[in-house]
Amino acid sequence: MIRSSLLAAIAVGALLPSLAAAQTMPAMPGHDHSNMHSPAKPEPASPAPARTAEDHSTMGHGAMDHGAMDHGAMDQSNMNHGAMSHDMMAPDGYVTGSGTSRLPGNEGMHGLHFSAGDWALMAHGFAWGAYTDQGGPRGDSSGFVTSMAMLTATRPLGDGARLSLRSMLSLEPLLGRRGYPNLFATGETADGITPLIDRQHPHDLFMELAARIDVDAGPGSVFLYAAPVGEPAIGPSAFMMRASARYQSLSPITHHWFDSTHISYGVVTAGYAAPRFQIEASAFRGREPDQFRWDFEAPRLDSWSVRASWSPSPAWAMQVSHGFLKSPEQLEADLNERRTTASLHYGRGGLATTLAFSAKDKGPGRTLTAWLAEANWDISRHHSIFGRVENVANDELFPDHSHPLHDQRFRVTKAEGGYAYRLKLTDVVNLALGGSVAGYAYPAALVGDYGNAPISYTLFAKLSLGQ
Repeated sequence: MIRSSLLAAIAVGALLPSLAAAQTMPAMPGHDHSNMHSPAKPEPASPAPARTAEDHSTMGHGAMDHGAMDHGAMDQSNMNHGAMSHDMMAPDGYVTGSGTSRLPGNEGMHGLHFSAGDWALMAHGFAWGAYTDQGGPRGDSSGFVTSMAMLTATRPLGDGARLSLRSMLSLEPLLGRRGYPNLFATGETADGITPLIDRQHPHDLFMELAARIDVDAGPGSVFLYAAPVGEPAIGPSAFMMRASARYQSLSPITHHWFDSTHISYGVVTAGYAAPRFQIEASAFRGREPDQFRWDFEAPRLDSWSVRASWSPSPAWAMQVSHGFLKSPEQLEADLNERRTTASLHYGRGGLATTLAFSAKDKGPGRTLTAWLAEANWDISRHHSIFGRVENVANDELFPDHSHPLHDQRFRVTKAEGGYAYRLKLTDVVNLALGGSVAGYAYPAALVGDYGNAPISYTLFAKLSLGQ
């Protein structure tokens, strides 16, 4: 495990500087700014021209991703406003999270922004080294590295249309098929035979390869998102894209209730995106990725979902969604799932929060619900505190059919809090050092296996392009 973690650290450490040097590279696909117009081509340096009054009523706000830049981090006195489209400067709206999901515009899009011809590009990524001791009889300890790198390319397609290309990759397969310790986490398998219990599986090498086209229509735009691997319109934005989870080094134990579909092999989503609301529907492959994390699985469209999102202001974003997942679990191939989710996100003044609910209906008498609340507060330039509380009904903790608690449902609560010290290494590369402590509450029937009151702790160093 340590050896694979070191390999991951070396590989991702080499990857991030390459992203920082991407100005010299040709346009490549990456993270979605589908609701932003491409910036104007750079002009020769000159004093910023005087700005005239603008008639906002005539502007195509529906086509904008108003929050697509971290406006709070801008030094506007040194910006050449004449060389920048007004769309990128607009201070209100939302930002696109994972897939086609929405997050509060105040969260901004952190990363490296640059252009190549008609393409507007954004690079973002992180390498996260951590050590965790999960405590109790079933809690393992281990060092591990998680990682993600994304690149987005967006350009206009004539008047009133835009194309976005997105890619997201991870070197987490270097962790090995068993991933890392995470007490009370369940979902997927390491070998195709045995389910992963009290561990978080590694993510696939390919997390997203997608294209999106937006065409202006009325106050908003009609869009089509297509991906051999991507995320359908169900649930909130995946946890690694939420500012509220920015320094949470472990996946939520409710991951398979809210955002396990963020890597789906085969996705087609169509919808209508307006400044304050979005309605969309997806066809996608319901089966979760298998244990072979380096390969590319065959896409298919056997499941469906619908989602409605509302962004009443740059501080708020919310969604409700429902979907049918055909045979999501490899080890329960004969069981389908109906999933209903709702989430509320808030971001303002360095504070980002998420509150979410999910219900998984896996058949008569087997509806499993989950709650999640998480927050991150950047108190000052260097100091952040964060926390997460989860409550989940889980009947997968004892997969052995001979165990007396096999298939029994237990409601578990996990509460975690932590601190991060942030350092700006360069204009675009940041380092965060910190740790967290977690405690659990669960029925007395689990004490024999999990102990009386296990305490988990995690130490981490996060190197990121952007925050």
